[in-house]
Amino acid sequence: MDDLLTLFPPGAGRDADGMLRVGGCRADALAEQFGTPALIVAEPALRERAREYLAELAARWPRSRVVFASKAFPATAVQRVMVEEGLGLDVAGGGEIVTALKAGVDPALIVHHGNAKGDEEIAMAVEHGIGLVVVDNADDVDRLEATVPAGRTQDVLVRVIPGVTADTHAHVLTGHEGSKFGLMPADAARLITRIERSTKLRMRGVHVHVGSQILDVGPFADSVAPVAALGEFDIYDLGGGLGARYSYADHPPTVAAYLDALIGAAREHLPPAAEIIIEPGRSMVAAAAFTLYRVVTVKRGAITFVAVDGGMGDNLEVALFDQRFEAAIADRFGGEELVTVVGRHCESGDVLVDGVRLDAPKVGDLLAVPATGAYCHTMANNYNGNRRIPVVFAGAGTARAVVRRESWQDLLARDVE
Repeated sequence: MDDLLTLFPPGAGRDADGMLRVGGCRADALAEQFGTPALIVAEPALRERAREYLAELAARWPRSRVVFASKAFPATAVQRVMVEEGLGLDVAGGGEIVTALKAGVDPALIVHHGNAKGDEEIAMAVEHGIGLVVVDNADDVDRLEATVPAGRTQDVLVRVIPGVTADTHAHVLTGHEGSKFGLMPADAARLITRIERSTKLRMRGVHVHVGSQILDVGPFADSVAPVAALGEFDIYDLGGGLGARYSYADHPPTVAAYLDALIGAAREHLPPAAEIIIEPGRSMVAAAAFTLYRVVTVKRGAITFVAVDGGMGDNLEVALFDQRFEAAIADRFGGEELVTVVGRHCESGDVLVDGVRLDAPKVGDLLAVPATGAYCHTMANNYNGNRRIPVVFAGAGTARAVVRRESWQDLLARDVE
């Protein structure tokens, strides 16, 4: 099952006894030290991916910036890695601003998103000197003008709907006509004119984003011309959305191929002196992590159910987006028994992998699910009194928790009586 190993973080391997090893750490040792479920991140893989994005973009468009889309994995430690590797941070809410600042980012390198930014969020952005606020609507402009102190200005981008429909799940589609994000070009043009007349806002450029988990370079390239038609600006933020490889059937473009298409369109349509920003998220972190579970129950019948000690409390991607994952017993890759891996939550939709072949699974086995670095931590929840799981960084044979497992007391901490 060498193909399955390729879904785990780069550098993963198996010891002589078959046990999975990631970041130089054995899966059984990680389970013993940190318990299960646990989200294991190969820190070297995270850093290598950040460096790849920086180098590939700079080689094609020197005046450029890579900002990590924090919503994909907004753990402070992950954001800190990105900052240390020279990336800025894209934030989509007050909490992501807080963790970004704790991670040590220069506020000038933060890009602040959101289709419904409230007064508190706008005030945080202004107070901390956030570099770019992406204006999604006229109400954003109203709030910014009411908040920015006299004598100061706030740099903004205007989010534009390019009218591009990518081939991805409807829940992560954002560039089509009818999207809740941004403005159609004619409406964007009117708002740009208003901002250009403002004494408190400085119009820096435009932003576009077509969706997430996109496995074709075409929509990225197609999104450039609609924003270019709005005029010449100093900054063009061309978003993110490159897909990740979750299963054998997924064949995402390389970073190089993605940027060849995107920057090829930029050379055709955008002024050569402009700054280009990209916002990779899922493709930056998905492959750098896996989740380690313990098998709790095996129920054989018309369907063989292998139930683990986690589920939709730590991975909502399946229930929300029908995302396909793969899995293996940590020390016995492959196998011929067709099973459905389910979680422990009281919900029939709590399925992690529907139909996967395992090697004679039994109670107590460790089960490893690769490619869980994107959107699993950020959407973790307390359904059924679930305690959110730890995040562990592994590298060079050592491991450390960067987010601890929740305690029972944590579940009571917000009670007021």
